[in-house]
Amino acid sequence: MAILGVIADDFTGATDIAGMLVKGGMRTLQTIGVPAKGVIPEDIDAVVVALKTRSIAAKDAIAQSLAALKALKDAGCVRFFFKYCSTFDSTDQGNIGPVGDALLDALKARQAIYCPAFPENGRTIFFGHLFVGDLLLSDTHMRHHPLTPMTDSSLVRVLARQTKHKVGLIPLKQVQAGSASLRAALDKLANDGARHVIVDAVADNDLGIIGEAVGDDPLVTGGSGVALGLPAAYRRRGLLAHKSGADALPKVSGAAAVLAGSCSDATLGQIGNFKGAHLAVDTDAICRGEPVSEKAVAWAKQKLDGGPILLSASDKPEAVKALQAKYGVEKSSLAIEQTMAALARGLVDAGVRQLVVAGGETSGAVVKALDVTALRIGPEIDPGVPWTASVGNKPLLLALKSGNFGAPDFFTKAFARL
Repeated sequence: MAILGVIADDFTGATDIAGMLVKGGMRTLQTIGVPAKGVIPEDIDAVVVALKTRSIAAKDAIAQSLAALKALKDAGCVRFFFKYCSTFDSTDQGNIGPVGDALLDALKARQAIYCPAFPENGRTIFFGHLFVGDLLLSDTHMRHHPLTPMTDSSLVRVLARQTKHKVGLIPLKQVQAGSASLRAALDKLANDGARHVIVDAVADNDLGIIGEAVGDDPLVTGGSGVALGLPAAYRRRGLLAHKSGADALPKVSGAAAVLAGSCSDATLGQIGNFKGAHLAVDTDAICRGEPVSEKAVAWAKQKLDGGPILLSASDKPEAVKALQAKYGVEKSSLAIEQTMAALARGLVDAGVRQLVVAGGETSGAVVKALDVTALRIGPEIDPGVPWTASVGNKPLLLALKSGNFGAPDFFTKAFARL
């Protein structure tokens, strides 16, 4: 029976942390939305619920997160994790603080840590400030994100604007003093009224120390990196038995394709690096209501026998802003998501059984279009991005990639990994 329940605020972030748990030896299932009763197999150690709550109204994010919490408790989970982006994507209104408060209230817990560090992917926290590589978060492209512009690198300040409760900080020196010292520092902050605590981390060893220190906490929050230390902590507490083959997936044969909807620098670089057949769909034509997906699927059918193909709706930020100014943010985003969903259905109908999807919003649209309700998590392709298999009679192999993740050769590497 599952022991850990994870509530993720987007689809690729859910896959990201699920892959981290599998690396730690936890057999992990990712559900698309709140799971129904009977969906979770008995051999599963962790269940990750993928929601789409990052950018919606805070009250709606809270309601969906509490519904997920109830389902996970009903499934037997005794530890819980709230997963958000490693760049702490949110606005001054939320949704990280409001959801964290609601989960703490529901669990009757007094405190939770906040640690979006993921050193392997260049996300580190020092004196409460979030770095991406050697840049402060506020100096990166995230400063200009169209939905959640991150203009402040101080996570203490960002979180304090989202909650009425006290926000504390555990600096790196305290973390590196060891898990017992860290636990004592967290308890002291709790006694001083700090309900939310930002915790520094700059290396994987720091994440292991943090995992051990919070192994008894009902709720942990962060990016996927902090989950690195949790399986070992749960195993030492007798909650988790060692299991091999946690990343095993069924063998699936069929054509291979990539759908890219993210406009991040990483994804644009991966598109440029791709060596196979590539079609860049016309996003302006999509917004005008032209039958772009039909033409694109027809093109794809002529190319699938030649190896993995790529269809992209990605573009540079300035082009995206121009499109949004012309058609409106909501209309243009919805039109492109609907087209990517139609492309996914068309590709699968044409025989694609191995599909890489780049971008959180695109991934959400694709799994919904394909009626995927749960994914068994398999081997990692690049840090934070595993292969998965849909649960059902005719499984699909899916790699759902956050826009910012993956090496330049990710698309090629993904299929080689199989």
